[in-house]
Amino acid sequence: MCGRFAITLPDEAMAQLFDALPGNDLPEVPRYNVCPTTQVATVVSGEGARRLRPMRWGFIPHWYKSPADGPLLINARAETIAEKPAFRAACRERRCIVPASGFYEWTKDAEGNRLPWYITRTDGAPMGFAAIWQDWSREGEDKVDGPTCAIVTCAATHEMAGIHHRSPVILEPDDWAKWLGEEGKGAATLMQPPAQGVVRMWRVDPAVNSNRASGAALVQPVGA
Repeated sequence: MCGRFAITLPDEAMAQLFDALPGNDLPEVPRYNVCPTTQVATVVSGEGARRLRPMRWGFIPHWYKSPADGPLLINARAETIAEKPAFRAACRERRCIVPASGFYEWTKDAEGNRLPWYITRTDGAPMGFAAIWQDWSREGEDKVDGPTCAIVTCAATHEMAGIHHRSPVILEPDDWAKWLGEEGKGAATLMQPPAQGVVRMWRVDPAVNSNRASGAALVQPVGA
């Protein structure tokens, strides 16, 4: 799965990287501990242009009466995304990309303590997570007005498998247009784990276990 990530690229750099028009209401960056239910920057395509727009990380199906009406859907499994009622329409019609600098996963030691790892691209380039989105709006105490998203995950292989059995789908730049629907069909073929050598990882301080933690020190290797 993918439950926390970091994004350090300025808005202008994200816009240039993805050839997208930036919105004026994007979340502040850098952010070293992006958590579910917060706003994240996403890349969408439509009307002849790509755009960077904020979305709530936590997909809300249209039939939910409130954000808490069912499970928190921060990830969508590639193996079942086309079949699940919550995701199947979005998988066909509303795909997006979530930019990231890296993400976190956890192992446990013999005492059961959670040990965080930071995973990023070996080549130092930013990541683009495959994702889907859904507009959802209700009035009331738990109002959410706007789009919500979930990151697509697949079975982990190679380096990731030793840490966690799931991995976000990390799209290569040549595949961004296909995932966004700009090059016709075939997006399903992209829902694969990263190839061997694409990512690297290192242990980081358990401070990141708190969703209130912040700062560049969170991604530094333990002992560095």
